Amino acid sequence: MARHARIVTISAREILDSRGNPTVESTVVTDLSEGRASVPSGASTGTHEAVELRDGDRTRYHGKGVSKAVSNVNRIIASKLKRLNAKEQRTIDRTMIRLDGTPNKGRLGANAILSVSMATARAAANADGADLFYVLKPAKSYTLPIPMMNVLNGGEHAGNALAIQEFVVEPIGAKIASEGIRMGTEVYHSLKAVLLAKYGRNAINVGDEGGFAPPLSRTREALDSIRKAIADAGYAEKEVRMGIDAAASTFYDSKRRSYTLDGTSMSPDRLEDYYCSLRDEYALLTMEDPFDEEAFDSFTSITRRLGRDTKIVGDDLYVTNVKRIRRGIEAKATNAVLIKLNQIGTVSETEDAIELTRKAGWSVVVSHRSGETDDPFIAHLATAFGADFIKAGAPARGERVAKYNELLRIEERLGSKAVYAGKRF
Repeated sequence: MARHARIVTISAREILDSRGNPTVESTVVTDLSEGRASVPSGASTGTHEAVELRDGDRTRYHGKGVSKAVSNVNRIIASKLKRLNAKEQRTIDRTMIRLDGTPNKGRLGANAILSVSMATARAAANADGADLFYVLKPAKSYTLPIPMMNVLNGGEHAGNALAIQEFVVEPIGAKIASEGIRMGTEVYHSLKAVLLAKYGRNAINVGDEGGFAPPLSRTREALDSIRKAIADAGYAEKEVRMGIDAAASTFYDSKRRSYTLDGTSMSPDRLEDYYCSLRDEYALLTMEDPFDEEAFDSFTSITRRLGRDTKIVGDDLYVTNVKRIRRGIEAKATNAVLIKLNQIGTVSETEDAIELTRKAGWSVVVSHRSGETDDPFIAHLATAFGADFIKAGAPARGERVAKYNELLRIEERLGSKAVYAGKRF
């Protein structure tokens, strides 16, 4: 019988994320092992996300410091978790949730709590000398996710006039995950050549997630460029599909109940028709957050129309929250859920959101955030629960590549026990 891994010490510190903003990193030391984890941060965030605790002290990091969250780990959380078994993830997480005592983790901070939750999972895996994905969910074989690569940026992630936040490629035609990563990367480099030739050197500057941020203003311009890149890389559209993350809350006018996209104000119904035309014209496989985060009826309507052949993904709509996902299931609002650890704040609550999504028969998309660290935790999370996609940004910038590289290592380790999720499509 495996020994318990009793927690001896927990310590946290302020480190920098990929945008140069502070974030929380924690280390959990047990009598058998050690685990370390760091927490990402979003730019386009849902209203209902768990609270990311920031200092607000303008004399440090323009108010974005996380010294309060760090102190909450070192002075409050650490003492309460000492001597608990790191292998009992749910006990650890429930203890911190009760300790915080708020519905949105606003007292201690979701960034403080999540850093300890993730570090605990790592410490538990290291105590047994096991892979993190296996400790998260033991299995005899695993399905590795399709890389959903954000190759072209707009919205909150770039400085251009595109309202759509992300344009992604999805290499579903690969036989194995490493081939999918290669195919997506080849398209990315082909896109660089396409943009350079058509728009000049300014077009190949990159956004927060490594995708190019060319001086475009129209959705079709972006999709046409990616379509050409796919062909130039030698692939058919059935092998490498396209998708969008609209992040529509960012271009929604709640007073007028309208959306401004491509220079035009649209009603929800007109916007739905526009999305349908894009889907038909470009064979879009995924559409994430096509409407405002409270527009359940609009989500239900577009899922009814497109859901048979297209994955309608809820991100800001659900914020990895079981209560909101249940509401979506009842409304048949989407057929896929985006999963982000820091939206909910603990590993076990994230697992509950994934399991509920799977029970509904919906697709799971495990995602990074725009402000990332080099922690590859989500590669293990996506593997453990057989996610259909992993959204980790472009195959560029170290904090994005870290996730793809970890998937390559996981595939190598699993060998014949690894299956590629592209076969589902």
